[in-house]
Amino acid sequence: MPFQAILHEVEQLHDVSARLEGLAERHPAVSEALITIAGNVRSSATVLAVLVATKLRKGDEPHFV
Repeated sequence: MPFQAILHEVEQLHDVSARLEGLAERHPAVSEALITIAGNVRSSATVLAVLVATKLRKGDEPHFV
């Protein structure tokens, strides 16, 4: 089902965001930029999750992260 594939990508984007935040902690010179990018990635994941939630057919259940 396409919804499952999109939700999998949502999970992957959340993972990327977390890794970028971890990098920000280890690299203070670029931490502000990395935190900003991590937030943007997380926001994109949220938009995708909302898209799936609004397009679900009756009876389909999303598995949000």
